[in-house]
Amino acid sequence: MNKDILYRLSNSGILSYIDIHFALFVCSLSGTDVPELLFAAALASSHTRQGDICLDLSTLAGTQILDEANGEAPVICPDLHLWSAKLMESDVVGSPGDCKPLILDNKYRLYLFRYWDYQEKLADLIRKRVNDKERTIDRTMLKDGLERLVPGKGNDNGIDWQKIAAFTAVTKRLCVITGGPGTGKTAMIAAILALLLEQDESHRIRIALVAPTGKAAARLQESIENTKKHLSCSDSVKRTIPTETSTIHRLLGTIPHSPYFRYNSNNKLAIDVVVVDEASMVDLAIMSKLVQALPMESRLILSGDKDQLASVEAGAVLGDICDTGISHSFSQGFCRDLKEVTGYEIDEDGCEQNGSHVQDCIIQLKKNYRFGSHSGIGLMSQAVNEGDDDQAVNLLQDDSFRDIMWKRLPSPDDLSRVFRDTVIETYGACLKKDDVYTMFRLFNAFRILCAVRNGPYGVKVLNEVTENILREERFIDDARRWYRGRPILITRNDYRLGLFNGDVGIVMPDSDADNDLRVFFPAPDGSVRKFHPMRLPEHETVYAMTIHKSQGSEFDRVFLLLPERYSPVLTRELVYTGITRAQKNVTVFSSETIFRTAVARRIERTSGLRDALWAE
Repeated sequence: MNKDILYRLSNSGILSYIDIHFALFVCSLSGTDVPELLFAAALASSHTRQGDICLDLSTLAGTQILDEANGEAPVICPDLHLWSAKLMESDVVGSPGDCKPLILDNKYRLYLFRYWDYQEKLADLIRKRVNDKERTIDRTMLKDGLERLVPGKGNDNGIDWQKIAAFTAVTKRLCVITGGPGTGKTAMIAAILALLLEQDESHRIRIALVAPTGKAAARLQESIENTKKHLSCSDSVKRTIPTETSTIHRLLGTIPHSPYFRYNSNNKLAIDVVVVDEASMVDLAIMSKLVQALPMESRLILSGDKDQLASVEAGAVLGDICDTGISHSFSQGFCRDLKEVTGYEIDEDGCEQNGSHVQDCIIQLKKNYRFGSHSGIGLMSQAVNEGDDDQAVNLLQDDSFRDIMWKRLPSPDDLSRVFRDTVIETYGACLKKDDVYTMFRLFNAFRILCAVRNGPYGVKVLNEVTENILREERFIDDARRWYRGRPILITRNDYRLGLFNGDVGIVMPDSDADNDLRVFFPAPDGSVRKFHPMRLPEHETVYAMTIHKSQGSEFDRVFLLLPERYSPVLTRELVYTGITRAQKNVTVFSSETIFRTAVARRIERTSGLRDALWAE
């Protein structure tokens, strides 16, 4: 293995130049040019960049990762035992607990030190929260509060899982509430906060409400504001329930031009309860930094859909914490406590006597209030989530469902004809309006979601197709880049302006600025904020967006496009996330082969976090 082979791997798309430079840097630190080290360092960098926490040598050892081409031999990974031995001979590779650039654990997982450190600190702090003794809880008050605040809608064989989620959030220092869209995860948060405030006579609990993006934070604020009005609790408790939300980055206190935060393991947040909504979108680094900045006596409540797409950055933290794909029963102690307060009797014979007790902190909400038992979206999302491509295809082809539809993927030249009527009906109707609030409402009623950014069925092309249709129909005045009604998606956080990755704005004339164009963004309090276009951070037009970018959003109607050929991004999590963005109707444009391939394939991100939490 030499540098020339690394450049071959780069030309084939397996490595990037960043991966190669990192490998060369590591070898320069070691003072050697050991081929096994050079190769492992480059691959570790590549896998981390693509979302893995580490590189699993055991899955690659002895395998061919690049075919023979142009007279050059195929690239084959080294034998596992030789590979690991050569790495451990280097002074830049250490074992767990060492402080070296690369860490190799006893299961042949190779980490960049930074990610090993993130993982271990997060796992250690989660274990401590799980195993810490519970605080003194007024169980009589809790029982009464659960009856008033969680009235028992989510029944499953006589058990209301929302009530169990609220019970867990009050009695545990860690609570994970997971479930699909429409299961009431976010709506539960206000009731949980009311229960916690009732347990504290002073009502002075310090609460932080956060989400990974500004858009998700705004939705969380709106949900709590709407929900707390109807809670069956005292006015003093209602007044004390906070509604102000922020991003995790803002809570931790960003330091300009620095990867560090103001609050950290040495400078803890003065907070008693932290609620993280849309937790599936949070990557390992940010989750680890957040948990390190929390006092051990504080409560951490995570809310999210473990079956959605994982974070864009490295890690699938919520999935690892929930041990996605594996079913666990509660401990016997938890079952007894639950019966005492709620009356729910879970068969203790099915409860675990031993285990990590992480299972006692994870509640999955099962009843869906958005999609009924006869909803095509609900049934298809369930089939996709279970990897049942036959059932998913049958549902799409069943004309009896009015909320799901399957259409043949049109040729690139035919996209404009196929999409024209819908674009005019939805985006055209939006562009006719003069009131920015009405425009936001109409714009969010429909979205084109793509699996990929580039290619004939990617975001860039679909945005161009849509703009051309609107221009031809005279909804857009001219060919200028900045025009009245242009929708904008922020793609990079700007803490100074308070604009965050995922925020959507609309360009409109501003009567306060001689009708010059400004970009209007909805504010969490229901008002709008406006900015000169030249002040915006990185952004793009957003008639169409990637499914990844759509996480945390909901639209009445969705067009979901899968590409014409296989792509590594095509997974059941991607399809599930895209389908469940629609509240009323989704149309899938895809070939049957590509759709089945995506549904059959799961995201598999290599990590040691799951083992660290569940191995016991």
